[in-house]
Amino acid sequence: MVYIVKMKKIAACSILIASLLLFPTLHAAAVTPFSNLEATCAVLAEVDSGIELFGKNADKRHPADALARAVTLLLAVSACENDEVDMSEIVEMTESAMFDIGSRSTTQHISPGEEMTLLDLMYCAFIGSANEACNLVAEFIAGSVSRFVTQMNEQARAIGCENTRFTNTHGQYSETQYTTAHDQFLIYREAISHPLFLEISGTYRYTTAETNMSEPRKLTNPNSLLNSTSKYYYRHCVSGLTSETYEGGYSFVAYAESEDLKLISVVLGSDVIMFEDQSALMRNLSESSRLLEWGFTSFRWRTILSVGDLVAKAPVVHGDGSDSVNLHPETPLKLLLDNDIPDDEFVRSITIYSEKSGEPLYAPIESGEVLGEITITRSGEKYGPILLLANTSIDLHRFQYIKAQILEVLSSKMSRTILAILFILFAGYIALVIRYNVLRRRRLRRIAEKKRKLIEESRNKPRD
Repeated sequence: MVYIVKMKKIAACSILIASLLLFPTLHAAAVTPFSNLEATCAVLAEVDSGIELFGKNADKRHPADALARAVTLLLAVSACENDEVDMSEIVEMTESAMFDIGSRSTTQHISPGEEMTLLDLMYCAFIGSANEACNLVAEFIAGSVSRFVTQMNEQARAIGCENTRFTNTHGQYSETQYTTAHDQFLIYREAISHPLFLEISGTYRYTTAETNMSEPRKLTNPNSLLNSTSKYYYRHCVSGLTSETYEGGYSFVAYAESEDLKLISVVLGSDVIMFEDQSALMRNLSESSRLLEWGFTSFRWRTILSVGDLVAKAPVVHGDGSDSVNLHPETPLKLLLDNDIPDDEFVRSITIYSEKSGEPLYAPIESGEVLGEITITRSGEKYGPILLLANTSIDLHRFQYIKAQILEVLSSKMSRTILAILFILFAGYIALVIRYNVLRRRRLRRIAEKKRKLIEESRNKPRD
């Protein structure tokens, strides 16, 4: 069975996913550069967007080391999430899981025949850095270590890693096992998106259950950034993975978050400074804290546009109770920026479609109707365009509409010609009626006159 975890779309959603798809870059700013990093390779990147804030030899190959343990835990967590296995299942240590456990291996001395829960095995593998636990988890999930390693490489490719290869489950040095700081960021970003991975990797102390062959094992996470009593303690750190090999040096990947930012730092190939008092400075830890703090103090997400902003008005013709409608952005614009960038550097350019076309915008208008767009410009870089939507609905004023239609008809040339013809015809008709009435009256007068004469003649005629 292959358990490949696809990159999850971080929903903070949908609001943030929309902004990042439109504007996926970090604009260079006047932030004080991070300098003098004591490590061979490094990356500092924001989790949700993947924006890289700092990089040093980010694509240079480096021994994968403990990153293999992270992928082993990631695949085991994925199998639990997919209900393929249960973390409470009892797993028995096998002879075959001990095949590459040599003198240089880190172990928790899990003996063949010993039984423990899968969850305890995962803690032993990650916090306890137990090579045999990694192998046993691999056998339990995939049936064999070799098949599990194949799944590890498939997982890395699915996440987008182009320069990573695994040959074992635990990170013991191998010339053919390598990664890069950039790929390590991609893998760890995927891993922390799984709650169980984040819980295990963020636990500083853990005690396993008693087994059929051993007392409870007390495990301490080598990630001292989680230890509040350590000089390396870092308040924002939530999870991390330490690594130490002769070939790869001291390395550390850390996930930290504040109220505004989520950051992952990858520091590969650092060293240790020994002092005369026999104390030591683990520079993979100290440089990670320094790099993370630089990120938190130098950058923040800035909301340049909110969906609630009313950024323009569009004139509306024949609106019932309103002659314009307010417009708001369809999506927000959030940018990861240097804290020192002033708001007045962002210039807004607004286009209202009706004004651009020269055609009036007639009511009715539906809320959410697309009526324009806005583009934000800063230092020659454009963000957008973002569609502008009607904030409210506006009904049609029917009387105004009918009146306007009548006036429009009357104002046309054809209408004026027809009216002139009708007027002429009407005037001609009136003239004909008047003429008819005049002639009729004349005829009636003539008839009346004849009757009068006939009556007079009959009166004056002598009687016989």
